[in-house]
Amino acid sequence: MKLIISSLLILNLLVSAAVAAEPVTLKLWPGGPPSAMVPKSEATIKLIQSYGGVGPNRISDVTDPTITVYRPENPNGTSVIVAPGGGFMFLSYAHEGTEVCEWLNSLGVTAILLKYRTPTRDEKEMYELPVQDAERALGLVRNHAAEWKLDPKRVGLLGFSAGANLAGHAAWDRGSRTYPQNLELDDPRGPDFLIFIYGGGFLDKDDKSRFRPGFSIPADAPPVFLLVAHDDKTNPVEAAMLYLEYKKQELSAELHICAQGGHGFGMRKNGKPINDWPQRCAEWMKSLSLLERK
Repeated sequence: MKLIISSLLILNLLVSAAVAAEPVTLKLWPGGPPSAMVPKSEATIKLIQSYGGVGPNRISDVTDPTITVYRPENPNGTSVIVAPGGGFMFLSYAHEGTEVCEWLNSLGVTAILLKYRTPTRDEKEMYELPVQDAERALGLVRNHAAEWKLDPKRVGLLGFSAGANLAGHAAWDRGSRTYPQNLELDDPRGPDFLIFIYGGGFLDKDDKSRFRPGFSIPADAPPVFLLVAHDDKTNPVEAAMLYLEYKKQELSAELHICAQGGHGFGMRKNGKPINDWPQRCAEWMKSLSLLERK
């Protein structure tokens, strides 16, 4: 009889843990996004098709953005908002999204998957609406910090490619918000730390040896982990320049440039040393005490 009761108690605990671990999805804009999206052009449609179109792991036509919260079994209080890449055409939702959340959970980190508006290539600035979504996501996470047992001062932003671009804007290129603020949903702060994976978009269009006019790393820029492959077009140059700006201002930064890896690998394994980037990133997070339980 005691054995049966003990077994039932264990089963109930396991079921409770499973329920607690169920991802929770929240709309970023309950009343609808603040800006209407420009309809995608034929050129954008053809560009998406040239990449193989969309599917379960590559999603597009996101008009009502959300965050999905993945809680680890033993949360340590740190959270990371994950922004997949996709050239502002689509979201690479698996190897730069859900699989990243699983890895973060294994570290005790609460992962928040950002499903931002896309495609936005036909907008005046293709990053503007996704940046709005990232800024609102930061506010939502901090406003739910107590409920989700998070430290509101340990909210990071991790982005791949286009996702890294929007993360960089949220962290470095901070100006006046481009949407009306809601005190219950928004927070004026940027991310507390930044993980910038094969990102770009901050160089001058005509002179890749300098940043675009008006861009600079602010004096209060958050600690950054930069990772890129040497054979990834101009992104290695940009990552090095960003690192040097951090170094010049004596800000906290770590840069990894691996010889091979290309672009868009995410959590995929291709037999290259760059595949170890999650371990290097975890070590960096540990060095900043981000993996200590709060």
